[in-house]
Amino acid sequence: MSAPASGMVSLFGHDPATYQPHRLHSGERNYIETNCFTDIVIELLHARGDEPVAAFGSFVRMDFENDQWIFFKPFAVDLEVLFGVDIHEVQPYRPLPRQVAEVLALGRTMTIELDAWYLPDTAATSYGRAHVKTGVIAESIDVADERFRYFHNASLYELAGEDFRGAFRLGDGWSDDVLPPYTELIRFDAGPALRGEELREAARGIIRGHLGRMVPGNPFDRFEERLASDLPVLLAGDEALYHAYAFATFRMAGAGFELLASHVDWLLDTEGSPPAAAMARIVEGCKVLGFKLARRRAFDPTDAMRALNVAWSEAMSSLDDVLS
Repeated sequence: MSAPASGMVSLFGHDPATYQPHRLHSGERNYIETNCFTDIVIELLHARGDEPVAAFGSFVRMDFENDQWIFFKPFAVDLEVLFGVDIHEVQPYRPLPRQVAEVLALGRTMTIELDAWYLPDTAATSYGRAHVKTGVIAESIDVADERFRYFHNASLYELAGEDFRGAFRLGDGWSDDVLPPYTELIRFDAGPALRGEELREAARGIIRGHLGRMVPGNPFDRFEERLASDLPVLLAGDEALYHAYAFATFRMAGAGFELLASHVDWLLDTEGSPPAAAMARIVEGCKVLGFKLARRRAFDPTDAMRALNVAWSEAMSSLDDVLS
């Protein structure tokens, strides 16, 4: 924690101008951004000096839930065991900027649900264009100068002035029929941050435990059945429907399995090559199907979905063999 003379209260003292994101957010990835919560946890841990790739053992339990793949997140208990990080909900019952500043001054931070309309880093999508909820983690704030630095998506950013007032709904003229944002407190005192072989050993136990609690059956069976009924509607619908569907299905599965493959590579080294290679096929297959759907032309997804089914079975079977 630091508190520069400018009035900026900071958790780690990082500057967006010089901050280097974690390699999981490099341009070499198929999915540079995954989902809003997982991305900010990656960068928070990285900024603290931890190895976030250790936190994805629970992703073996990714499943297709009726109309979408689950919105994967590192389990809170896993973050506590691996890094001593404790995350729990808090009430935003008073002005958020002051609350954030006080929390940062205590060496803690917060996740905050904000409107991407006011986040400059979303200039290509939502900034000043669309009201979309998204999660950020506070790194620094200067209440008097109206500046806020935050982890979001693949890096660290800053907003100020009018965007600061908009993001925190300060001043007059705001509607009263908007629910307060969901907020969480993040503490770093729930145990030691593990390193080296101790971290790997703990992560190995975690993924083994999650393998034992997986939902029975192959999730790509369920996805294939649902896609067959959804495809005619998607091809006849508007572009907004396609984008929402693609994010909840192909993109969510592809991004999740790409992170899981990185976790397996890190955890098991060469022993993890067979399951990681099968997961890479899932990632590529999801990308290809997403592109085909984007063309808005009729196509038969049967062979591609069957290939994803086989890749998932091979990935889980070989991973179970290695960890047995």
